[in-house]
Amino acid sequence: MYYAGVDVGSRTIKVAVIDETGRQGIASGICDQGVRQAALAHNLFDQVLTRAKISRQDILRIVATGYGRNAVEWADTTVTEITCQAYGVRQQVADVRTIIDIGGQDSKVIRLDERGIVYDFVMNDRCAAGTGRFLEIVAQRLEMGINDLGGIAETAVRPSIISSMCAVFAETEIVGLLANEESPADLAAGVQRAVAKRMVSMLGGRINGPVVFTGGVALIPGMSRALSDALDRTIVIADTPQTTAALGAAMIAGAATERAERSNRPVSAGAHYLEGIR
Repeated sequence: MYYAGVDVGSRTIKVAVIDETGRQGIASGICDQGVRQAALAHNLFDQVLTRAKISRQDILRIVATGYGRNAVEWADTTVTEITCQAYGVRQQVADVRTIIDIGGQDSKVIRLDERGIVYDFVMNDRCAAGTGRFLEIVAQRLEMGINDLGGIAETAVRPSIISSMCAVFAETEIVGLLANEESPADLAAGVQRAVAKRMVSMLGGRINGPVVFTGGVALIPGMSRALSDALDRTIVIADTPQTTAALGAAMIAGAATERAERSNRPVSAGAHYLEGIR
């Protein structure tokens, strides 16, 4: 038997399936978000099960997370992505104390105590600055793919200073810098530094280690180095940075079922059954 997590994010949908031990990942998948997000999530879920040669009847419980989690009506329950990220990252880095999650449309800083319990978090979901979307805009302006930013940034001589923390104004600023013949390499390096500084601002000077980097932006070459330089400390990229929340959701599904079995009562669709799960 297996447990599954479905993370319906702003730019992508992720699915993770774990075995009955609640620890071993069996399969996962990612697809782009779209208008019909419920159908997309359902199709991705079925594709992941098919690739893993698992039937729907083998899934004991499904937990949905992410901003679009309520669209997954076939999930047994929903849990916030903050909690799911903590579970998923801890599975990969057991002693994590700070999670920096930069996705397509938002960014988060999550703080955990020595037991691995979330005690504080900060989220930026109202401005594209400091997110993957901001980097996409810059890449388009520089006429390159987003994954090329890191490579070209390595050749920068004098990284540009991007002063605006608004994505719209920053784009205008970049247009002006290009008009002044700033090199694409200097601009790429400057933008990566600007995103890293935005995360430092969100951290507010309080940084407990180890620090783990998650989200799709963690896969962009050069971003972990920019963060590490800005924070003046080592940054660990999660093994599967895009699917940690889905993995955490699957782990919560397994932990909730196990807890219900120990207490000899059914698992409720409400959130209270999470009480005491670690």
